[in-house]
Amino acid sequence: MSKLLMAATLAMLAPAAAALAADDVTTPIHQFLDGFNTGDTKSAYAAYDKGEISIIDEFPPHRWVGPHAAEIWAGDYDIHAKQTGVSDGSVSYEKPTRTQIEGDAAYVVIPTLYTYKQTGKPTREEGQMTFALHHTKAGWKIRSWTWTGVYPHPAK
Repeated sequence: MSKLLMAATLAMLAPAAAALAADDVTTPIHQFLDGFNTGDTKSAYAAYDKGEISIIDEFPPHRWVGPHAAEIWAGDYDIHAKQTGVSDGSVSYEKPTRTQIEGDAAYVVIPTLYTYKQTGKPTREEGQMTFALHHTKAGWKIRSWTWTGVYPHPAK
């Protein structure tokens, strides 16, 4: 009887697991980065899950946590950019180098290139971003991300 019960349970869960996998886990990542690149904060913020968010980035205070972490990070980014002469920031990205989906949780690593002008001089930082995502009724949403990259250097 227990084998029959287990088989029935797995049969019921299979469509749900397939639906999670079928949803493109990179959609909110693209939405966030494309929103950042175009200045569309409404779209960028919509990529985030509700509740506790965490962000790790290279400029102080380096860590943002809470339900408004994305908005606070964006404000701090703008302040830091003005203080350091950064303008025209843009993040290009490639296909994920690692994607793990376990139930309603996902872990995604993508190669990135952050380009900008530092006091008018073209600058670049090769790196990667790592995202933790959660599957909601509305699809995948970002719960956390971190930037890891090289020191800024002149663009060639």
